[in-house]
Amino acid sequence: MRTTAFLFLLQLSLISSAFSQNTTVVRPREIKDVLVNPGMGITTFQRFNRQAIYPDLRWSEVGPEKAEPDSPSPVNFPGTSVAYLRWFWYQLEPEQGRYNWDIIDGALEQARSHGQQLQLRVMPYDQKSPLPEWYRKSGARRANRDTDQDGQIWSPDSDDPLYFKHWTALVSELGRRYDGHPYLDSVDVSTVGYWGEGWGPYLPAWSVQKALIDVYLDAFKRTPLLMNFDEIPALAYGIERGAGWRLDCWGDMGRPGKNFIHMLDSYPQGVVRARAQDAWKRSPVSLETCGTPGSWHKLGFDLEYIFEQALRWHASTINIKSTAIPPEWQAKYDEFQKKIGYRFILRRLEYPNSVRSGRMAAISMWWLNAGVAPIYRDFVLALQLGPQVINTGARLREWLPGDAVVEESIYIPEGIKPGKYPVRVAVLDPHTGHPAVKLAIDGRESDGWYRVGEIEVK
Repeated sequence: MRTTAFLFLLQLSLISSAFSQNTTVVRPREIKDVLVNPGMGITTFQRFNRQAIYPDLRWSEVGPEKAEPDSPSPVNFPGTSVAYLRWFWYQLEPEQGRYNWDIIDGALEQARSHGQQLQLRVMPYDQKSPLPEWYRKSGARRANRDTDQDGQIWSPDSDDPLYFKHWTALVSELGRRYDGHPYLDSVDVSTVGYWGEGWGPYLPAWSVQKALIDVYLDAFKRTPLLMNFDEIPALAYGIERGAGWRLDCWGDMGRPGKNFIHMLDSYPQGVVRARAQDAWKRSPVSLETCGTPGSWHKLGFDLEYIFEQALRWHASTINIKSTAIPPEWQAKYDEFQKKIGYRFILRRLEYPNSVRSGRMAAISMWWLNAGVAPIYRDFVLALQLGPQVINTGARLREWLPGDAVVEESIYIPEGIKPGKYPVRVAVLDPHTGHPAVKLAIDGRESDGWYRVGEIEVK
């Protein structure tokens, strides 16, 4: 028995030794940099990369209608792949049926030229920006009166069929024109109330609220949708239909004289009540600061708690209103940026020492997603042998936080001349075929590919 067991172990050892002699094993060195990658990170707000940030603790809710110049001096704000902009109804439809799409066309072009994608929201109105004048004079019903406490702003009766007709016409046309645009990252589901967030004293019947959400779900089949948080039934409904979610008061730790605190009284419990805990596995989560990092610092907010909650929610994008990060907190924000979204590390790559063109070759890769969320678009994991790009079948959208293994046989294209070639790896944009994702490993070259080894073609 002992002799048989010894021979068996010896055989395994010889097989392992022979296999290792015929393959190359690479273990790339991990890097600790903050990485700017598609669909994740701190966003600009009503701004793009290289444009001046807001100079104090305030910001504008009114989206820009024309291109702004870049700042002539360096801007002290994180580089980012996402710009978040939002516009009011009156800006996009100043006259009934006449849409000012130049605003959004220009913003998409600005995003492209600044190395970003666009997150957007269209909003009915707020306390300072009224509904379009043509709508208010159309005979549509009003929900409040001039003499009411909130009478300074004309609030629509959103049960009125005219509200549904005209607002959904804008949303439907928005989807028809922009759904699937390569530089459109996501769209907020905006329905009724201030900023379209779906809450307030003048909510419509649930059947109407649900129908308003359905319009977005029908209009945007390819671009991700994000549900606003405030009304739990609406949030739950949108998530059940496949949307991600966002909230607008991340970081609210209370103020003097204020008993209600979003981060303690509303958001953590609301996520559970809406059954939203696992939505991040298929759809993005986006957070927006209540106030600004500067106001948090001034009020002495618990930054560690705020960051930990964002990571528990598996956030991918963070809007800090294009305002300055307090210098005392800069290092903490840098570390936070390394954790949100996805972060791909190639731990191990094994491939044959030599291959023949026109034949198959086995490869094995071990990856780690060290972030808190997956990537939400169909990017392509590829290898390059000399001039030949070989796409793998890896499904990157399924790479949740943790380990992933890619084991497959790849076809070595015919016509590769004998010789030694560099082995390179990259995650490619499906639209351009070019490297699009920075990896947390050493070896990145000027074209975005990562050199990880060498192989001989016979």
